[in-house]
Amino acid sequence: MKTTLTEKATMRDAFGNKLLELSLKDESVYVLDGDLANSTKVDKIANNNPRKFLQMGIAEQNMLSLASGLATTGIQPWVSTFAAFLSKRAIDQVQVQIAQPNLNVKMVGGYSGLLTGLTGKTHQSLEDIAIFRSLANMLVLAPADSTEVEKIIEFAHQYKGPVYMRIARDPYPIIFDDTYSFQLGKAVTLTEGKDVTIISTGTETSRALEASKQLLAEDISASVMHMPSIKPLDKEAIIQAAKSTHVIVTAEEHSIYGGLGSAVAEVLVEEYPVPMLRVGVKDRNAESGPNEEMLKKYEISANHIVKTVKEALTRK
Repeated sequence: MKTTLTEKATMRDAFGNKLLELSLKDESVYVLDGDLANSTKVDKIANNNPRKFLQMGIAEQNMLSLASGLATTGIQPWVSTFAAFLSKRAIDQVQVQIAQPNLNVKMVGGYSGLLTGLTGKTHQSLEDIAIFRSLANMLVLAPADSTEVEKIIEFAHQYKGPVYMRIARDPYPIIFDDTYSFQLGKAVTLTEGKDVTIISTGTETSRALEASKQLLAEDISASVMHMPSIKPLDKEAIIQAAKSTHVIVTAEEHSIYGGLGSAVAEVLVEEYPVPMLRVGVKDRNAESGPNEEMLKKYEISANHIVKTVKEALTRK
């Protein structure tokens, strides 16, 4: 497992390459695109296996409806568009035509979170985890790096039922090597610590690791627990972390409402209450801007995790 955070790769390139590999190997795999193939990188399928590529245009509701129909014939459709459009523009079709009948449709929301390359607030998604985890039968997954994207795709290909995975636009540090094995509903402990547990998901995990290094330099020992599976959630790992360090900080590139922080709080309040604070976007809409400025303004940088951990420790 790598934790140097020096080598970076993009989740979307890993997604496109792995999906191309699947489409060439498995006759049932088809890719549905919402006119964003060069951004989400499913143009790799369009260019190298065009028979398996279905261009649906800017018509997300129709795309999800078609995916549900294909799934009833034994095809495994992989729907690719921005997370904002999957979670909000087509949510009725996702709920009624895919989640309720528990169909084998895989949905990948690209450009999730704040850092979407100056696409504008309409293309950002800070609510997708909250929306998808409220749907019965739905898995909600958020990989931390490009390696985990590939491992989750392999898992989702074998899993029978609807899956939502959110991925990011920009390069992120490679945390896992090829020996990593994704397990549904299981957390991954990246660092061990005795003072506090930082539970993070998706892109925020690399920032949580950076924060843990800063904290260690100040003699604060932090465990970093990566939670790639938000639904189902690793309740036992959360309870054990609470019993071990007695204080929890969650971190996510998502709204603090309904996402990872809410999910962890639900477990703690019912099972083992301890002091807990959440790092995420507060009750506000996003906007476009340079990455570092966005992380600072919306208070989800590594420095903000450090600040929040210190505040949480005063409540221990």
